[in-house]
Formats: sequence, C-alpha cells, structure tokens
Amino acid sequence: MKTSTYLNDKIIHAFDTCNSIFLGKEEQLKIAFISMLSKGHLLIEDVPGVGKTTLVYLLSHIFGLNLSRIQFTNDLLASDILGTSVFNKETSSFVFNRGPIFSRMVLGDELNRASPKTQSALLQAMEERYITVDGGEYELDEPFIVVATQNPLDQIGTNPLPESQLDRFFMSLTIGLPTREYEKKILMGENIREQINGLHSFVSLDEYLSIYKMIQKTHIEDSLIDYVLDFLEYVRENLDNGVKLSLRAGRDLLLASKASAFFEKRDFVTPHDVQSIAPYVLSHRLNLREGLTTSQDIIREALEKVAIR
Repeated sequence: MKTSTYLNDKIIHAFDTCNSIFLGKEEQLKIAFISMLSKGHLLIEDVPGVGKTTLVYLLSHIFGLNLSRIQFTNDLLASDILGTSVFNKETSSFVFNRGPIFSRMVLGDELNRASPKTQSALLQAMEERYITVDGGEYELDEPFIVVATQNPLDQIGTNPLPESQLDRFFMSLTIGLPTREYEKKILMGENIREQINGLHSFVSLDEYLSIYKMIQKTHIEDSLIDYVLDFLEYVRENLDNGVKLSLRAGRDLLLASKASAFFEKRDFVTPHDVQSIAPYVLSHRLNLREGLTTSQDIIREALEKVAIR
C-alpha cells in the first residue's frame, strides 16, 4: 500500500531540488538521502574534485543541520577534534573547551589522511553519541551524524580505516565524474556553492526526528528478514572478508531498506528495497583495497545467488 504524508512530500521536494543543483547524480543523492533519513553515518570515497564536500554542504542545508568541518591531516590530534581541558585561574579548575565534534552534522574531510590514532577519536562518538575526555563524559547533539570523505587508498598519504570504524558507517558511496552533457551544464551554470547558500531547510528538527520514527515503524515481513539472514550467511561463508559483516551490518541493512520504502512512499519493505540498498550498506565493511566500486559489484553478484524464500 502506498503511503503519502506531507513529510514524504517534503522529502521528495527536497530531493528534486538537490537534483537540480547536484546534476547527473540522482542515484548517489538517493543513497545520501536514505542515509540521512536513517540518522546514519555516511562514507564518501572518491578522487579529489568530484564534489564530495559540496554534497555534504548541500545535505546540511537541506536538512537544516548545523555543520562542523574537520580537515583531517597527518598532524591532526584527537584533541583537535574532541576538545581540551584548560586551567581557569579565576576558579582554580579545569574547564573543557568543546571541539568541532560538538555539532549535529560533522564533515570529516579526507578522513583517511589522518593517523589511525586520530581516526579512532571518532569511534565512541559514532557508536554512543558520547565522548570521554579527561575522565569526563559529554553527550553529543541529537541527531549526531558524521559524513566523512576519503581518498582512494592508492593515493599518497592515505591510511586505511580500521574495520571497527568502517563498521560504524551506515552507508557508503562513490560519486564519480559526471557525463559530458552534465559536465558542460556544470561548467556553464551558476556556482553550486552560491546556489546552496541560497537554500532554506526543507524540514524542521522535529519533522526530521518524526521521519526517523516513521521509518522505524515500516513493516517488513518475516520472510524478508530470513532472506537478509540467508544473504548475510552466504557472504560471510563465500566472500573474501565476508566474515567482517557484523550484527550491526544486518541491522543497518534492515533500517536502510525501511528508509528506501519511505522514500518510495510505501509503508512496507519489498525485496527490491533490500537488493538495491545492500551494496551501499555492506561494501565498505568488506574493506577491500580495490575500493568501493569493486566491493559494490561483488555484493551485487552475491545477491543474484541467494534466492528469496
């Protein structure tokens, strides 16, 4: 059964607006929207200059979430992300100065250029929405979403992300270069950043959180859950690095499938939702050096070999 609410309509209107600005990347935009609607962390892998950070700025404007940008470099420290405690002479006590991680949406730009120690500063925040500094625990905003970009691992100065961090990313995608037709339109058109700066948010914070609650309640048949379990079992047993798919991977696949159904104005999940979304939920968790595109193709081939009950 189709379901159409004013919230569905708002999201579709926002998506159409994004398509008119971020040209020729409808599939990538849809995946990014599904990740955002699920309050999931998103990893974007690609070469420099294809619009990774531009996409993040666009999403923050569309969903009305304040954005904090952290440029990851090889000399970045964990304290540069989380914050530091500074001694206050007047009170003779230490005061915690919050770092840029205290934002509803965080852009981790070129995440894999930082050292593994610095990368790990995000682990607790991405999992628990808390950070621990100098014995103190601090709660982060709700929602708290990390959208990170990374360069291909064959580029100079990159450090592979550990499995524990890759598993915390809800979805991943690559952007790629536009077709010649769209590249011409981009070159001849208005500056994209100026278009983004002129946008208003399409949903309020309360509406955004209401959408997430609606998605969680989307119906999924037991037989489809069994199909997801069959597929995860096949991947773990038959694919290189398949054992790296955790319980979180299955949970995220179900939630993303529900968000896909919401995006299509349905109140139930179909096999197509699962099959279309699985490559973007699972590919980065395989952690193949060949990159996300190859991993996505491997997941798609595996989907063809598991029958729906």
